[in-house]
Amino acid sequence: MTPNNQSTSWRRSRKILVLACVVFPPAAVALVWSRPGSGIFRKLAFSLGLAVLFVVHLFAFYGLRAELDGTGMSLIFSFHNPQSHYEAIEKRGGETGATSVQAAVRGAVQAASAPQASAYWTDYRGPGRDGSYEQTPIRTDWPAAGLPEIWRQKVGGGYASVVIAEGRLFTIEQRRGEEVLACYDFENGAEIWTNRWQANFEEPMGGPGPRATPTWHEGTVYALGGEGELRAVDAATGETLWRRNVIDDTGARNLTWAMAGSPLIVGDKVIVLPGGPHGKSIAAYDTRSGEPVWTSLDDQQAYTSPMEVTLAGRRQIVLVSAPRMLAIDAEDGRLLWDYPWKTSYDVNCAQPLIVDDHHVFISSGYGHGAALVKITREGEQFRAGEVWKNLSMKNKFNSSVLRDGYVYGLDEAILACVNARTGKRAWKGGRYGFGQVLLAGEHLIVLTEKGDLVLVKATPESHQELARFSALSGKTWNTPAIAEGRLIVRNQTEMVCYDLRVRE
Repeated sequence: MTPNNQSTSWRRSRKILVLACVVFPPAAVALVWSRPGSGIFRKLAFSLGLAVLFVVHLFAFYGLRAELDGTGMSLIFSFHNPQSHYEAIEKRGGETGATSVQAAVRGAVQAASAPQASAYWTDYRGPGRDGSYEQTPIRTDWPAAGLPEIWRQKVGGGYASVVIAEGRLFTIEQRRGEEVLACYDFENGAEIWTNRWQANFEEPMGGPGPRATPTWHEGTVYALGGEGELRAVDAATGETLWRRNVIDDTGARNLTWAMAGSPLIVGDKVIVLPGGPHGKSIAAYDTRSGEPVWTSLDDQQAYTSPMEVTLAGRRQIVLVSAPRMLAIDAEDGRLLWDYPWKTSYDVNCAQPLIVDDHHVFISSGYGHGAALVKITREGEQFRAGEVWKNLSMKNKFNSSVLRDGYVYGLDEAILACVNARTGKRAWKGGRYGFGQVLLAGEHLIVLTEKGDLVLVKATPESHQELARFSALSGKTWNTPAIAEGRLIVRNQTEMVCYDLRVRE
């Protein structure tokens, strides 16, 4: 057989073609198009079939993952193998003994002997729950390759952020069939302890995992799972101090996208938002014993977190439920004032912003818009009045920040700046998807929906993007956190610590 005939025979071999289809479909496409004698339509049909097979290969053997973005209509692709991912996390826990009693004791000893560290970013979106970082100046000369990476760690699923206190970092994750409250070393990312329970909330758009960010307060971590599990856990050892299920306690129905409100500590009470009927929409538990203290109102709840603020000269708890924004007295849950704010699908996700002692900014997506509400007081009576309402800002599930009288946030998926007093939009620019925004000094730190970190000047003059780099892979909806000049970003698969400290 001549060399030319050998080459033709090789290309026509069905065994080789089948092998190429199984091992690497693109190679099979090349073989088909190099084979003599086949019609072009047959080759096209075969290539189309192989293209489908190749996509199946990517999903089955290479961990290709397709997730819905914030519009619910487009896909975000990434590579992730759940089996090997969780095996790596479990191996890490086994090597450190992170779930053992010995690890808990070792953690307590380390906490007692470690230098006193700060407790600054202890709540969802930081002090005041307003997304503003003021502890130290941040570095604004970001290198083209990105900020220096201090450590990177694999994590479980879910959309919680992190809180940081006394040299430790706390977050809640989905690991297989369990929700896991996890403690990490803030310096190196090593897992210190875990506290876990059986729960596996999942829905089609967001996927699996808990949504509510834990809260640290005076050495105790308060965590709320996606299906209503509320736990008080010793921050040093990971030991459960008490537990409740807020859905069971109040007869509530879980929300479409799960319990999402971060627990709020006010005095000796932890405030949560189960959304139960018959006066059990809001619930307060004793921080030390977990015993119920009071329940209040009948609102169906939304996806915001309660905030303790001062308005009209009085401390109060402000929150946004499904039908309205409202304030209650922390002592007994009594309603102080309310402002109607009902959106499509009962989806209120963004945190309100306290503009000053008498004004609150609120925004929601789905075409609802934004408003400025004035709170006035006569004796013990409060009144909420509308100053303006328009479509200048539509925070779907991404909260805005406030600086010098201007609100900066994602108007659906595009960054915008709005005058808080007038409601007039100053500018709109920068497509970041349904990511998250924090304020640090004179700059915005934007974590995009696809995992990029972006530095933007916080000025009403114009949209000024100063730096950008890829920080995470895959859909990223989790809110970042900053403490001691270090930035923590996470999504459903990994968590990274970047150095934001000013270089000397």
